[in-house]
Amino acid sequence: MTEQPRRPVASYKTYEEAERTVDHLSDQGFPVERVAIIGQDLRLVEQVTGRMDYGGAALHGAASGALPGALIGWLFGLVNWLDPVVSALLLAVYGLIFGAIVGALFGLLLHALQGGRRDFASLSSLQPGRYEVVVDEEVADEAVRLLGALPSTGGDSTHT
Repeated sequence: MTEQPRRPVASYKTYEEAERTVDHLSDQGFPVERVAIIGQDLRLVEQVTGRMDYGGAALHGAASGALPGALIGWLFGLVNWLDPVVSALLLAVYGLIFGAIVGALFGLLLHALQGGRRDFASLSSLQPGRYEVVVDEEVADEAVRLLGALPSTGGDSTHT
């Protein structure tokens, strides 16, 4: 399957403006399945959420291990044909406890192995600098004509 050649018809600073443009094209009956919104100039933003000490590492590890442990215990409990409901619930609780303990130990071990190099917790995200609305080359002129009637939002946008 080959990809259609595409042409940018508009560029915006926010996703909402690009979304508004596609919505406008849709309202005009334009074949929006031939449109894409592409984030350009990506940057990685890592937001620090707090300090990470041994207690926090153990807590995060326990939380990460508890759910898989409970699910595995529940699945093993379903294998018991005599009383699957009781055994599934009981093994799910045991699995949750075991998973939390093993997760906490792994969290402590990994934190200790880092040797103080990364004593903080964070969340990472990709953020585009701008959004381009692109359409298939065959229908690009029609999209540009329809976008000419789109009222400006007053933001930093360009139509080509």
